[in-house]
Amino acid sequence: MHLRLKRTPGLYIVGFMAAGKSTVGRELARRLGWSFFDTDTEIEAAEKTTITSLFATRGEDEFRRIETGIVRHHVDWIERGRPAVLALGGGAFCQPANRDLIQNAGLAIWLDCPFETVQRRVAQSAHRPLAADPHRFAELFHSRREHYQLADIHIAIDSDDPSVTAEAILAHPMLK
Repeated sequence: MHLRLKRTPGLYIVGFMAAGKSTVGRELARRLGWSFFDTDTEIEAAEKTTITSLFATRGEDEFRRIETGIVRHHVDWIERGRPAVLALGGGAFCQPANRDLIQNAGLAIWLDCPFETVQRRVAQSAHRPLAADPHRFAELFHSRREHYQLADIHIAIDSDDPSVTAEAILAHPMLK
């Protein structure tokens, strides 16, 4: 197992919206016997509102500030030796402050989901504020990839089955 993961037992699941971060993260945590947290769910609980409403009423900058606080809280928790899998929101890993927080606090795992798959999954959901404009959505997908590529582990998403992806993560040499 990777030395950084032994010191701070945290796995941070990153990738674009609808890549499967929460679903795969939950499955991964179950298999490892670790805690699981989703930053978007944590934000909604802390702020007592939805992500969509938060974006609409307080803006993306305020959302990102809150998000970084949630990430910091969980990194602190993990650094105290409490193993966890944390699914980050689609834009969280694009923020340098968040990448800095998790850089030495475990391993970042990028779920690299094809754009067509993301489009199909997002079409089934109405709660994605950044997906409202199809042109902007495509630009956002492509612009975020350069940030996701900074993750420690890259997992190509070939299936909608979270157990297949969890297995691919657990089979990665950095987790052996």
